[in-house]
Parts: sequence; structure tokens; C-alpha cells
Amino acid sequence: MGRTNKRTASTLVGSVLSIALVLSAPILASAATTTDSTTINASVAAVISMTTSANVSINLTPTSGGVVSSASDTVRVSTNNTAGYTLTMSASDATAALTSGGNTIPAHTGTQASPTALAVNRWGYRVVGVGGFGATAYSAETNAGSSSSTWAGVPVLGSPNTLKTTAAVATNDATTVWYGVRVNSSQAAGSYTDAITYTAITN
Repeated sequence: MGRTNKRTASTLVGSVLSIALVLSAPILASAATTTDSTTINASVAAVISMTTSANVSINLTPTSGGVVSSASDTVRVSTNNTAGYTLTMSASDATAALTSGGNTIPAHTGTQASPTALAVNRWGYRVVGVGGFGATAYSAETNAGSSSSTWAGVPVLGSPNTLKTTAAVATNDATTVWYGVRVNSSQAAGSYTDAITYTAITN
């Protein structure tokens, strides 16, 4: 009798301990989560800049039959605009004449669409590949008595001509603008000047 009771007691103690261990284990619960997002919007403005040669010097020694001399200006445009830019030009005044005191050299009568050989005592411009100037390369002329080059008269302020239109980002995109003068010995000596206005605008 006594041995039976002892084994039973040992068994009960082991059972109680087992239950206690089970009850002391941590109770795990699944964590609750949530997500959200933020959109970053960076707006980069279109900008444009331009440089020119600043001064164009044309020297002439006239003859009775007339001579042609020319020199070029380089216009460089940079823009981050993906649609490109448009470049225009005109004189900075309402006459577009080269002046020296009371003497003038009027603008040539040829047009960008239909340029013609410079008339005597006139001045003009040309841009290879634009309008009716053609794609043939042009080189400077110095006191040329015979010239086949064609020219357009510089338009007056408020009526600019378009020299170039692009459709992409540009970095120092160059446009060469030639200026030519034809004079004969009847044109009064002097230093004749006029100013040109170039405008570059994003498309």
C-alpha cells in the first residue's frame, strides 16, 4: 500500500510541473502594419542664355565701281528647354541704316526669302542655309570688285527675321551671321555704325 501511494504522488507532481511550464511560455500575437507613400515633384524651369561677338569690323577701300567687304558675327545659344529655341534678329532702331554723323549707308533691299547682290552704297546680312541664301559655304570678302554673294537688308526694330528654330536642348549652339557692305568712291569717308538686336526665346 505505501509504495503505491508514493509513485502516485510522484506522478502528480510531474504533471503539475508540466502544466506550470506550459502556462509560463510567452503568448505571441501577429503585429499590425500599415504603409503609405509620398510623391516628390521637382519642377526645373526652362532657362536660356546667349552670347555674340559684340563687335563686327568691316573695312572698305572704295573704288568708282564699288567694292564688297564682309565679316561675321557668331551667336551662341544655350538652353535646357527640351523643345529648343527660336533665334530672331533686327536692327535696334527704326531705320536700320549705318550712320556716320549726317551720312548713312541704308539697308539693302533684298530679303531673307529672296536675297540679291548688294547694291552700291548699301549693307546687308546673310546666314548660310537660311531662307534663300542656300547651303553653299561662304567666306569673307575684302574689297571685292566683283561679288556673286547675295544679301538681305537688316529688318527694322519691331519686324525681326527668324534665323533659326531648334527642337532640343542646346549647348553653345552657334549661328554665324555675315554682314556685308558695298560702297563706291561717292560714299563719304567715316566710321559707320548701327546696332543689331538678337532675341533667343524658348519654344
